Amino acid sequence: MTGLRYDVIGIGNAIVDIIGRCDEEFLARHEAPKGNMRLVDAETVAAIYGDMGPGVEISGGSVANSMVGIASFGGRAAFIGKVADDDFGKVFAHDIRAAGVEFSSSPVSGKAPTSRCLILVTPDGERTMNTYLGISTDLDQGEVDPDAIRAAGIVYLEGYLFDQPEAKAAFRQAVEIARSAGRKVALTLSDGFCVDRHRSEFVDLIRDGIDILLANEDEITSLYQTEDFEDAAQRVAVHTELAALTRSEKGSVIISKGQRIEIPVHPIERLVDSTGAGDLYAAGFLYGLATGKDLATAGRLGSCAAAEIISHVGARPETQLSTLARELALSA
Repeated sequence: MTGLRYDVIGIGNAIVDIIGRCDEEFLARHEAPKGNMRLVDAETVAAIYGDMGPGVEISGGSVANSMVGIASFGGRAAFIGKVADDDFGKVFAHDIRAAGVEFSSSPVSGKAPTSRCLILVTPDGERTMNTYLGISTDLDQGEVDPDAIRAAGIVYLEGYLFDQPEAKAAFRQAVEIARSAGRKVALTLSDGFCVDRHRSEFVDLIRDGIDILLANEDEITSLYQTEDFEDAAQRVAVHTELAALTRSEKGSVIISKGQRIEIPVHPIERLVDSTGAGDLYAAGFLYGLATGKDLATAGRLGSCAAAEIISHVGARPETQLSTLARELALSA
């Protein structure tokens, strides 16, 4: 999209990810439900952190991960999120800027600490997330920069932020600003449990203000309270003009205005860590849309990025995604 400062701007939880390996017994000892994300208090996160082995600390959060992916593709990405004036806040700001994402949110003193997520990866590559939300969910209308929203082709919202009234208000403010400026608004449903908490509000938001919906199979079936993916896919087509629905090893399905496109998974040698797979799929898909690619190409870029990220530990690309995109174009 020409004439804009950013291809995509994301609004989400600013979280420092601490990624480490563990076994099944570790998860059982800390009562962590394997493969899911749970919200934990300060005492619980401290207990897990003290018991886990060496970890890698990087800026994280679902939409923040997607923005880093877009930057790796060569796109222009920005992120709005709330951090505290503490060590973890400095880690987040430095890391996301170093990855090529514009982050101008000012740190806040005297309130809750910067949010963090302990990501425990078992030998089968499954990740279990224990999230202490800290200050990130205090994001409110004061953090939403109207000029930045208007300067982006796509505004991408994180479903996890819907847990606090102030963040909901910031969401709706961003939607109004984007739509009045003629920009596209995208939403990730984030997590099945998140959908359970906010189902009716999500349906209303998708119907009234969302142009692009990203969700995995568990999230979309939870949204419509059905066990049938095809039923959920038909229903979401009525509520939004474009949906990209990921299905793990089954690939993804893109639905738009009566059109359905099946995108196969990009081949990998071995699944190492599924952390960030959906986030990087979103990065490729949104980058493709923002740069004028057709839906099938955007889906293939998403699949390619997801494959790269699950081939190693962590939610940061180890190979420049722009390089993989060029290779993908050559092999098309």
